[in-house]
Amino acid sequence: RRRCSDWLTRWESRRIPGQPDTVEDRAAFSSRCSVRMREIQLGTGYGFGIFVDGDFAGEINVNSIHRGAHQNAYVGYWIDERLAGQGYMPESVVAVLRFCFEQLLLHRVQISIIPRNAASRRVVEKLGLRPEGVAERYLEINGVWEDHIRYAMTVEEWELRRDELTTVWLL
Repeated sequence: RRRCSDWLTRWESRRIPGQPDTVEDRAAFSSRCSVRMREIQLGTGYGFGIFVDGDFAGEINVNSIHRGAHQNAYVGYWIDERLAGQGYMPESVVAVLRFCFEQLLLHRVQISIIPRNAASRRVVEKLGLRPEGVAERYLEINGVWEDHIRYAMTVEEWELRRDELTTVWLL
């Protein structure tokens, strides 16, 4: 992650001044892991490492899980710049969609992407997630309120496409 920081910070929120860096500070990383464990216990979030040939290559996270009438979650991800475009992220997204719909029994999963992030858009478009429009000034990324294209898939869409997606990307 340290090696790819210039490539990744274009797409991430800015760290709060004075907040320790979880990449550089072991105590901050440990605290982040504790927060992640608590999210798993509460059922509000799940984080997964992406490994290529046994080496850590990125992350994919299921965040802000809402139950009740909503039954929705948001997915975010990143991968090592050297491995981008090699199919690891679409594979990871399909695995997480399967987890969300078949294990968590969610109804809907959303992924929001800055329009100029062509590589990330290619991932969701390749998988056939449905674009729902642009959310203007949706998230503060690297100090700027950025528009995001919102993509989504519902469990009904997953059930129609599950066999195709898992055969192409997971088998």
